[in-house]
Amino acid sequence: MKKYTKLLYLVLIIYSCVTGQSVQYYNNMDGLIQNLADPYVLQHNGKFYMYGTSDTESDMGIPVYVSDDLVHWQRPAGAKNGYAVFREDVWGDRWFWSGDVILHKGKFYMYLTAEEHLVVAVSDSPLGPFKQEVRRPMHPDIKEIDGSVFVDDDGKAYIYFVRFDDGNVVFGAQLSDDMMSMKEETITECLRAEQPWEFSKNEPQAKINEGAFMLKHKGIYYLTYTANHFLNVDYSVGYAVSDNPLGPWKKYEGNPILRGNDKIMGTGNGVFLKLPDENNMWYVYHYHFGNGRPRRIAMDRARFIADSKGGPDILQLDGPTTTDQKGPVIESNNY
Repeated sequence: MKKYTKLLYLVLIIYSCVTGQSVQYYNNMDGLIQNLADPYVLQHNGKFYMYGTSDTESDMGIPVYVSDDLVHWQRPAGAKNGYAVFREDVWGDRWFWSGDVILHKGKFYMYLTAEEHLVVAVSDSPLGPFKQEVRRPMHPDIKEIDGSVFVDDDGKAYIYFVRFDDGNVVFGAQLSDDMMSMKEETITECLRAEQPWEFSKNEPQAKINEGAFMLKHKGIYYLTYTANHFLNVDYSVGYAVSDNPLGPWKKYEGNPILRGNDKIMGTGNGVFLKLPDENNMWYVYHYHFGNGRPRRIAMDRARFIADSKGGPDILQLDGPTTTDQKGPVIESNNY
């Protein structure tokens, strides 16, 4: 068996050298990154940048980690000590959560949460520092969290976020041309807790749909989300489909598509990556071991499969895996 394993690794190394593809192994039980939650991963110029909520330093800002292969991550040193956003550069004094980043006209825009309000900050680099010229939230009088941006094929940009309305409810809106504000007339409720699995009998209990992320597949919009309280072992992922980016939405009857097991629990609030397309698609998310914190980052394969009933293709996730897994194949010309 040992000889076979060594031979397999040798074959993979040779394959990697010949094809220019790197192959790495990982185990979600170790956590790709520890003490981090609500991950977002940006692909830019041959590197991956992960932003998220620190379980230990969320009052300082938004940290950033860098990787060449999605398996090995490091937090860069620098003027901001590994923070892409530092609290002195944006509105708010505490509770800096998530951090969705897009590249638009040569600038990087981060949509983060500060003190339960949405904030937009801008930088010339994916490492930051992300700053606000005018320090204010998108809606000073309305609590909103979990901003996630999707740019459609026609160039129109949309943001999906959570408002507190008898629980956590997902809303969507079209962004303005400068990416800094919402077109108020387009703000639309998208998702709220309604399916049976979204009402866990475990503690803590709450009516929650949050952590939205958009995928578009064969002209259909797939809005993924996470339900139940983030400290609950039943924090799990579902999705809904629509013909339009702002709905109306129909939740998949087979939800949840990712839920915990006897080892990894509290799974969700992640991001899908196409490397470079749906044939090599992955979901990066956070989890815990049943006690809510600390949270860690995990990664598993994702794909679309045909619906035998003739409906929209089904979004499928492999996880949560708890054994050694072959990491993504990263081609140098992918991104």
